Amino acid sequence: MSGWAEAFASVPRHLFVPRFYRQDGTGAWQPLTGTDPAYPEAVYSNTALTTQLDEHGVPTSSSSQPSIMLAMLESLDVSESNRILELGTGTGYNAALLCHRLGDANVTSIDINPGLVETAARHLRQAGFNPTLAIRDGAEGYPDNGPYQRIISTVGLHTIPRPLLQQTAPDAVIVAPLGYGIVRATVTAPGHATGRFLATPAHFMARRTGGAGPRFDAALEQSPTVTGVPPADLLSRLRFPASVALPGYTSCSWRGEDGELDAVGLWTPDGSTAIAHTSGTVRQTGPRRLWDTIEDLAKIFGDEPERDAFLLTITPTTQTVFYENEDGPNWVLPAMP
Repeated sequence: MSGWAEAFASVPRHLFVPRFYRQDGTGAWQPLTGTDPAYPEAVYSNTALTTQLDEHGVPTSSSSQPSIMLAMLESLDVSESNRILELGTGTGYNAALLCHRLGDANVTSIDINPGLVETAARHLRQAGFNPTLAIRDGAEGYPDNGPYQRIISTVGLHTIPRPLLQQTAPDAVIVAPLGYGIVRATVTAPGHATGRFLATPAHFMARRTGGAGPRFDAALEQSPTVTGVPPADLLSRLRFPASVALPGYTSCSWRGEDGELDAVGLWTPDGSTAIAHTSGTVRQTGPRRLWDTIEDLAKIFGDEPERDAFLLTITPTTQTVFYENEDGPNWVLPAMP
């Protein structure tokens, strides 16, 4: 049994997820606890479990899918003496796995949500673990315990925060979700790193950065243009490359009574919004014409591209994703202090 497999076998997930939410047939979220007969099988299923909802019933925290957690942990390629920083404490389950493998003294986990950190600390103590926990924005890192040989994020990012690069040891490895993928990057010099995306598809709840919501009413007031890209492509083959080309984008869909797709909506935190209909018309508003980017991607990718064909290069001034090689199509990620 591998080191991580043994950790999963030893650390009880149910201790960190005593309650979670599942959607019923109407789409409403219903709580599930240990008193429910379905709970034992569900809590140990290979699925992500929604553990927190905001006042609007929107999920804000979850326990990640175990198979994706395992893929990320294995890609860290840890040695027993590595000091590791985790962004996104969440339930504390991933931190417990790290402690089991590396020891409490080598694990630091941070989260911006005080309630999550307090609850995770309690569950970690119950499981016999005592890592360093702190209430901090993940983009700031935690320099007090650095430098770190390994950094892992369980929070979706749009770029690798520069403070993290400043808190790494030489040859450190960073594993983090970017868009609808997971990147593994190795620090090659101060402020520099190179990496490649894992083949594993994934989407994590994004780091909270705010930004504008969709402006559908304003988009509908715009004159329509014609597109040759089916709206369904954004929900399938172009989903990952769109997350690289349009960091932080969100999409939704409208369907008819027969369940068939009618249109998709697309927006980014700067207020740019697009609505693409299956009729072939598009309406757009805001500082960027988002569907123009989708059309550019459709010209590059005839089929859904393999995620591990995408590379990441980080310098002190830019972070760029390349497709296949540095002479291929590329997209500059947004700047972050």
